[in-house]
Amino acid sequence: MNDPGSTVPAATRRLDPDAAGLAEAAALLLSGELVAFPTETVYGLGADATDPAAVARIFAAKERPRFNPLISHLPDLAAALAEGVFDAPARRLAEAFWPGPLTLVVPAQPASRVSDLARAGLPSVALRVPAHPLAQALLSQVGRPVAAPSANRSGRVSPTRAAHVLDDLEGRIAAVLDGSDTPVGVESTVVACLGGPPRLLRPGGITRAALRAILGHDPAAPEAVDADRPAGPGMLASHYAPRARVRLDATRIEPGEAVLLFGTSRPEGHAQACAALNLSPVGNAEEAAARLFGALRDLDASGAATIAVVPIPSDGLGEAIRDRLARAAAPR
Repeated sequence: MNDPGSTVPAATRRLDPDAAGLAEAAALLLSGELVAFPTETVYGLGADATDPAAVARIFAAKERPRFNPLISHLPDLAAALAEGVFDAPARRLAEAFWPGPLTLVVPAQPASRVSDLARAGLPSVALRVPAHPLAQALLSQVGRPVAAPSANRSGRVSPTRAAHVLDDLEGRIAAVLDGSDTPVGVESTVVACLGGPPRLLRPGGITRAALRAILGHDPAAPEAVDADRPAGPGMLASHYAPRARVRLDATRIEPGEAVLLFGTSRPEGHAQACAALNLSPVGNAEEAAARLFGALRDLDASGAATIAVVPIPSDGLGEAIRDRLARAAAPR
């Protein structure tokens, strides 16, 4: 059911990735509506971050807990500096990885336009400059920070194509800007730079090794997560979950289970799986990350009660893949 405070139509419009589609998407955002759009990681559910009523529609459409802060997207570093206070490590990370799949949680500028609701009442703000050309063009046209969590129902599998967005949010949002499949496939890395050592809140499209190369040391581990008020997006224990139960590091497949494979190894009993998909037959983590959420959705559609996932190495992007799978498998 639509948020009663919204003017969202019964059908969600699918906009072409051309000048007309971009112009319509920008106009809808500026009028307070919700528009899903592609980034290089996953599709985001965009709203004008300066408009609390528009941000409230994100929470209503996603059925998302309001204590969970949102990432605000901007077209470039100069725009981000107007919203957040960047210390030296944050500035180095931004200059190294923006535009790209990195979110920085920094103190909010006193004059930040990002609404208190988008920041979940925190004194910090989560900022990202995405690399996807459609996202770049859209953000430049809007000219305001755009809050954009993943464009799916809260806790469900993130969308990597427009059809995934419509599966979850048809009739709940005004439009989706169709940019085909997203290339990275897992969400951005989230790093907090709040005056102490930078902390890795969520692994993602920028690897730990890449962060180390810029910082000169590993980022610190996150502090204990307050389940009622997480410091950043994507930190809830149960997240990215299909309807089926997810079983990790499976070395044997039980009858009727679906199986998510990686590389050439085959667990005992794999032939009795009701459905099987391989994230990367050659064992490539980048390919696996790009296919992860689509594969989870496809296996979920098989009707299996359980998706068994074979062991996946944790090096490089494997850390982000295993993080998402662990949250998908967490108690709900």
